[in-house]
Amino acid sequence: MTLERRVAAAFFAVLLSLCLGLLPPAAARAEPARYVTDPDHAVVAFLVSHIGYEKVLGRFTGVTGSYLFDEAAPSLSDLEVTIAAASVDTRHRDRDGHLRSGDFLAAEAHPDIRFVMTSAEPTGARTGLVTGDLTLRGVTRPVTLEVTWNKTGAYPFGNSYVTGISARTRFKRSDFGMTYGVADGLVGDEVEVIIEVEAIRQ
Repeated sequence: MTLERRVAAAFFAVLLSLCLGLLPPAAARAEPARYVTDPDHAVVAFLVSHIGYEKVLGRFTGVTGSYLFDEAAPSLSDLEVTIAAASVDTRHRDRDGHLRSGDFLAAEAHPDIRFVMTSAEPTGARTGLVTGDLTLRGVTRPVTLEVTWNKTGAYPFGNSYVTGISARTRFKRSDFGMTYGVADGLVGDEVEVIIEVEAIRQ
């Protein structure tokens, strides 16, 4: 090889190494993965005061949703959740029927409760605030979730790759037109929401 060719080869080798050095690591360049909620491990529960004596615990069993999650960042985006209003369950048949009625969820007229994420703000290495539009009884209001990323990894059963997330929020049901029992204190206005989800990477 001539001196000129050796110099040219060395120059291009240095140039290539510089270009590669400017690229982020492979994990950082990876696209966020789509995760879909596992119906057997997705719980949306709530607590509401009952005449001030106690808080009634209920849940919704019909929960579906998905989101994009970047494990390397980490970051959450494109979160959408749909809850079947008629799936409300407080382990009391008559009360559940009342909750499905027009006094509360109006499940026949508005069968779906929806949350669509609009923004996110990290608050720690594994925590953040996720704000979105909650649509309930046909009324849409902004709600902010306090979210904790619990774990992501290969599931011990089967071949799934799973992420687990916990979230909490509070809102006033009267903001969504549910005023039954508020004025006389029979049923609390504030609703505490507890969310525990495992979601499977697609």
